[in-house]
Amino acid sequence: MDEPAESILYIATVGAEDPDKASFPFVLAVAALAMDIDATIVLQSNAVAFAQRGFVDTVPPAGGLPPLKSLLSDFLELGGKILVCGPCIKTRGIEVSDLVDGAEVAAAARVNLAALQARAVFVY
Repeated sequence: MDEPAESILYIATVGAEDPDKASFPFVLAVAALAMDIDATIVLQSNAVAFAQRGFVDTVPPAGGLPPLKSLLSDFLELGGKILVCGPCIKTRGIEVSDLVDGAEVAAAARVNLAALQARAVFVY
């Protein structure tokens, strides 16, 4: 029987109002993927804007970190998964069709299951 893959769940709640804090889930998740660790980022609250196509292009780079545009691109290219809070996008007027390819709308139960299956959970 195969060992379950190691996985880490990153929950991001901070949006463009704090680019430093908003970048860290992506920095860590890209590093995890490069280490062959499954990584999922859950976007909640103001962080859901990062899943909106083109939004990361408008966010200034955080001090000393790669731009969010590059981080998001690398994350998706390496096979990372993005779960987006449905009520959060609805409240902010973001349509499912506006989300980047690979982003998936998820309800609370799906996030809870992902947390239970992860070896670690980070919240930003």
